[in-house]
Amino acid sequence: MKKIYSTVVALFATISVMAQSQGWPANYGGVMLQGFSWDSYKESKWTKLESQAADFKGYIDLIWVPQSGKCQSSGKVMGYKPYYYFNQNSSFGTEEQLRSMIKTFKANGIGTIADVVVNHHDTNGWFDFPAETYKGETYQFKSTDIVSNDDGGKTLSEAQKAGVSLSKNIDEGEDWDGCRDLDHQSANVQRIIKAYVKYLKDDLGYTGFRYDMVKGFYANHVGDYNDAAGIDFSVGEDWTGNEDIENWINYTSRKSAAFDFQFRYNIRDAVNKNNWGELNSTNNLMHDTNYRRYAVTFVENHDMQDRGTTDGYTPDDIKTDIPACNAYMLAMPGTPCIFQPHWLDYKDELKLMIDARKLAGITNQSNYNNLTSQAEYYANEVYGDKANLIVVVGYTSKYKPTNIDNYVKIIGKSRYNYYLSKSANVAWINKPGGVYTLSGTTKSISVKLTAVSTDANAKLVYTIDGTNPTINSTQVNNNSTIKLDKSCTLKVGLLTNGTVTGISTREYTIQEPVPFEPYKITVYVNDDQVNWSNCYFHSFGSTSNTATSWPGKQITATKEINGKKWYYQEYNINSEGDAVSFVFNEGKTGTNVTNEQTVDVEDIAQTTYLVIENNPQDAQAIKHYSVKDVTEEMTTGIADAPIIEKENTDNAWYTLSGMKMLNQPTQAGIYIHQGKKVVIR
Repeated sequence: MKKIYSTVVALFATISVMAQSQGWPANYGGVMLQGFSWDSYKESKWTKLESQAADFKGYIDLIWVPQSGKCQSSGKVMGYKPYYYFNQNSSFGTEEQLRSMIKTFKANGIGTIADVVVNHHDTNGWFDFPAETYKGETYQFKSTDIVSNDDGGKTLSEAQKAGVSLSKNIDEGEDWDGCRDLDHQSANVQRIIKAYVKYLKDDLGYTGFRYDMVKGFYANHVGDYNDAAGIDFSVGEDWTGNEDIENWINYTSRKSAAFDFQFRYNIRDAVNKNNWGELNSTNNLMHDTNYRRYAVTFVENHDMQDRGTTDGYTPDDIKTDIPACNAYMLAMPGTPCIFQPHWLDYKDELKLMIDARKLAGITNQSNYNNLTSQAEYYANEVYGDKANLIVVVGYTSKYKPTNIDNYVKIIGKSRYNYYLSKSANVAWINKPGGVYTLSGTTKSISVKLTAVSTDANAKLVYTIDGTNPTINSTQVNNNSTIKLDKSCTLKVGLLTNGTVTGISTREYTIQEPVPFEPYKITVYVNDDQVNWSNCYFHSFGSTSNTATSWPGKQITATKEINGKKWYYQEYNINSEGDAVSFVFNEGKTGTNVTNEQTVDVEDIAQTTYLVIENNPQDAQAIKHYSVKDVTEEMTTGIADAPIIEKENTDNAWYTLSGMKMLNQPTQAGIYIHQGKKVVIR
């Protein structure tokens, strides 16, 4: 990469300083979430992510989501072989669902970060790129947009055979085998990508970009693309050494941040070597006051996680102490990016860390001082805009800050501690906001209230109705525990010298458990568009022993609905999280027989109407047709539903057939909730 950067240094000198994009905001206090992991098709559906918006609110400020453009493959793909830019129907949902998610996030104060993959592009064969029309303009890459040394010369050999020409320019960076590497010096390439990124921001509503594999092309192009879109949040994936990453940031004209890979490697080494002193490294962006604004720190991501049997990847995962690793990251400068599996496994702990970070006012440019660096433990004092925060990781019982009299321990775990300076003068609540389901004999949740104050005699006052506490509100002593038995907005303030200050707020949804009751669903399929002679349901993925061997079960039961014939089959949903997945096909067998089939239709847990569309998803010999969910269109409405008394619904959700569901449904459809019809799109 040094050779690459030396060749563009002259270009860097000529880049205009009048940037339209700022790369990453200064003094930014937000927290980012990587909203996916490898093969996280269920957890990262647009509808699934959207349903968590209220839970993210106040904690997560940016969510980086998977590449959302449609790919060529008929199977589930992560999107790193992009085929369409302006068709946003992906393995994670439809364009409509994507737009809805982005809109919902924005309404909750959350920005969405697009995964922008422009180093390379997929083709049909070697050289055929799809033509796309957007706002009356046609966009299509040509063979002359492919670098001349693509795929180590294999593409050139194929071009000579096919009688087509490639670009005269060589690859500006590292080659990526498997797709065509684009020539970013091409006017056509620049035109298309600039139109694409403007579409992502201005049309779809993305807040910022994560650029994949920026080692593959010159950094100045990223600056140009960001200027074209007018974007404020941009982060590049450059997994080289720290010096090269800093150079890359500079060559974008500081119009992009970068993932702080060295910061992550420091954390990995500290844990896997059982030596917390490894965190004292200065070999990262975060430690450098000139670059920490542009440091997006992380503990793990989709490339470093253990992918099991996935070929081509050697796991580089962190073996233990995941909460402690995140505690260190969330206390330090830079913009922390939490990995989705960590969020799912340790959400309540991570929320408290974020609460502490935001109370202290720690930003991407905060300063810090190392207090101790030992193999057994490591501690830093971080200076926020509102207060200071001490983070201790490792064997915390063996270390006590020397200036402890100026601090209050707000989080105490065996492998990490947080101490907030008394100068914060704020009420600390030890349970984060969110949804809590009561269980067994437990009829309430316990919440400990702590005064972080320079006044040793400070009391605490609180309300649960959303109003600000006053001197007349319920009063408790420092470190008191209160019990909450219903959903509420808890506000707690410091009471000192007859004045209430330092109010903290938590939103709690407290609900009774809803016992799971097994139920039946019916799956309806219409094949009019493909005109199959037979319809087979190949089912898998259920706990109800419904799995079939290929090609599945021939369905002969039909119903005529609205003048159309529907094949249907009942299935049992026997446990929480149970669902059935399908591949529908014509059921043809034998030598030299083409058995047409659909793409995978996954995780059906309610009565569903599906239409097989005459829209093959790839160019394979065996067609893989898309499937459209038309349940909402087919549902007749509330008049045809059973009557469910409002007082008997509590917080439960019901299907229109009267079936009680365990949780709020995430699948699109019409439901009954608290006596009203609710449409989930």
